[in-house]
Amino acid sequence: MTQTEFDAWSAGQSYEHYMGRWSRKIATRFIDWVDPPADLAWLEIGCGTGALTAAILAQTSPKSILSTDQSNDFVAHAKTEIKDDRATFQVAGATALPCPDDSVDVVTSGLVFNFIPDTHTALAEMRRVLRPEGMAAFYVWDYPGGGMGFIDAFWKAATEIDPNAADLDESARFPFCQPEGLTEHCAKAGADATVSAIEEETQFPNFDAFWHPFTLGTGPAPGYVQSLSHHRRQQLKGHLATKLEGPGAISMPARAWAVKAHWPARYS
Repeated sequence: MTQTEFDAWSAGQSYEHYMGRWSRKIATRFIDWVDPPADLAWLEIGCGTGALTAAILAQTSPKSILSTDQSNDFVAHAKTEIKDDRATFQVAGATALPCPDDSVDVVTSGLVFNFIPDTHTALAEMRRVLRPEGMAAFYVWDYPGGGMGFIDAFWKAATEIDPNAADLDESARFPFCQPEGLTEHCAKAGADATVSAIEEETQFPNFDAFWHPFTLGTGPAPGYVQSLSHHRRQQLKGHLATKLEGPGAISMPARAWAVKAHWPARYS
């Protein structure tokens, strides 16, 4: 079992139920925090179902935004959802951005940075495409701090049944998703970073609504559930229901770390 074995990123509608709806809440708050001027050229890495793209279009009056994702399914889904002449979509990865040097004002991403295998090259690519006064701005879940409550609860329950599942838990895989780790990543790429917390609540009317997104196969935890036999899946479902206690509504915290990064040497 490898850490990336169940990182299934496709099927836009499934992702929307699992993570996209929560990303939309964070995206709105994130753009408020970034507080960019209007009429900028944006490049988005890992657009997913278009949550951050939509927030940028609605809140910043951009000149343009090129939203990329390495998943054909996600790009197709985002194109369907977002009809705005300022937005274009393209299949591309974070380590080979489809833009000329010094051509973009803001490079951004939502809930993607930690899943990039080579973050050093990705940051170098951000620097390459940014104009001298440009900015990289992105956010990730606070996995090490238990800041994505429903995912944290899932992996704790899964690990109690299957100790091997501990290696798949994002809190173990992405220990750098904390202010110190994110600042260090940026510093190694020559950038000065500011990090701030954005907090929301994830709410589910009942346990079935909580459990259903884990059955859809898109994302590490849902990918893991898909790999289980029917018996093991039902065992995990029952164990998780017992741990969460009670038939009523479920509310859990969601905390993201937002990052703004600049390269000071580019101002000279």
